[in-house]
Amino acid sequence: MSLVKYEPSTLINRLRDQLGHLYEPDYLQSIFEQDSNVATSKWMPSVDIKEEEDRYIFLADIPGVDPKDIEVTSENGSLTIKGERESESKEEREGYKRVERSSGSFYRRFTLPDSVDTDHINAHSKNGVLEITVPKSEKVKPKKIAVEASTPGKSNF
Repeated sequence: MSLVKYEPSTLINRLRDQLGHLYEPDYLQSIFEQDSNVATSKWMPSVDIKEEEDRYIFLADIPGVDPKDIEVTSENGSLTIKGERESESKEEREGYKRVERSSGSFYRRFTLPDSVDTDHINAHSKNGVLEITVPKSEKVKPKKIAVEASTPGKSNF
């Protein structure tokens, strides 16, 4: 099973951020956050999901965010990643010709398969990449069953 998640709202959020200074921020935010149960944030870190034989690995690009400011939770079959990247003060931005790095809070939520062991999820951050390991349950891992040869003339049925 391959988990690939396409987030078209990422492009919309980028457009909103670029045009946001032209409109009232509260109005735009209310439009783009309606009916969204997957991503409700000012910016969304990119997340890759990799499946291995015994686990799923989530890799989230969250540069500039202190690991102590990242909250990872698992509840009711969902994995949630949220936190905040501090923005630069307005005085520092005045000298910029272009500002592309988003700041503010982020929130990502993913539905986990029933086959995971939520009691043993772990997360660590290194060089701006958050790695979350979600192990698969022992009971759902494939089990190899040996096939015994039967003795001729003797039925095992």
